[in-house]
Amino acid sequence: MEQSPFRSLPTRVAVAVCAIPLIVWAAMVGGYFFFGLVALISGLALYEFYVLAEKKGAYPLKTLGIVAGFVVNGAFLYERLQVELYTFFERQGIRLSMFSQLQFLLVVLLCFLLLVLLVELFRSKGSPTMNAATTVFGVVMISLFFGTLISTRELFPYGFPVPKFFQTGFADEVQQATISKWGGYTIVSVLASIWICDTAAYFGGVTLGRHRLFERVSPKKSWEGAIFGFVAAVLAMLAARALVLDYLRVQDALVLGLIVGIFGQIGDLVESRFKRDAGVKDSSAIITGHGGVYDRFDSLVFVAPFVYLYIDFVVLS
Repeated sequence: MEQSPFRSLPTRVAVAVCAIPLIVWAAMVGGYFFFGLVALISGLALYEFYVLAEKKGAYPLKTLGIVAGFVVNGAFLYERLQVELYTFFERQGIRLSMFSQLQFLLVVLLCFLLLVLLVELFRSKGSPTMNAATTVFGVVMISLFFGTLISTRELFPYGFPVPKFFQTGFADEVQQATISKWGGYTIVSVLASIWICDTAAYFGGVTLGRHRLFERVSPKKSWEGAIFGFVAAVLAMLAARALVLDYLRVQDALVLGLIVGIFGQIGDLVESRFKRDAGVKDSSAIITGHGGVYDRFDSLVFVAPFVYLYIDFVVLS
């Protein structure tokens, strides 16, 4: 007898009720708390990706990759650290010279790549080409992409063009609080639109799905579900703009909704392809009713960098 597609819904809802308040709190507070949450999610997702790669015969350098991924995540907090270190040493009468954020990130990635290649020189386990490729690819796809979510949050207030929105040279305490709230609401809105997109696609596909979207990759996904999810993502971002993101123009909210509706679903399909290749249903069973961390945040992996680029180079330029 075929089980109901809604059988796991109560468990999924219960887990979401517990996890969502923590995620929202960290997004609104920002800073080191948000960095810690994203770094944790990124590290767990990267580990799950490496386990998938192992099922295909690769032997990625898991510890090295996860440590490097953490440092890559930290690179997107670098501007905050730079300001605080400058301030501290200036009070001690010491003039500090540091890398820029981009320079630091490039140094980290280059050192990581070199270290992976050096380790594989002395390693005799599996294919060095496959091992190095999966180790580096995981850090770039997961750690680097997740890191852009931290960078998006750090644009508020770091990198925020105060004169463009407040007609003043410097933000006072009230304006700084508003900017920080915009940053938190931006992250929450993007996450909410992804979850709404996933939910709409799921229910739309279950109830109305007739035409398979990409059967070779994910047999249960349908074009009807994908369209439901796409429309829901756009509407969710437009609603967020009306409620809490008044610094956005309507066209900005529309573009962000398009990014979520398109790249979020592509991210889900990419992870489904990895899992199907590895012959597993979920990346892990760490989250009851949801599978693995990578399962739960696969859409965010592809959405985060495009959201960051659009907000930084278009909205706040």
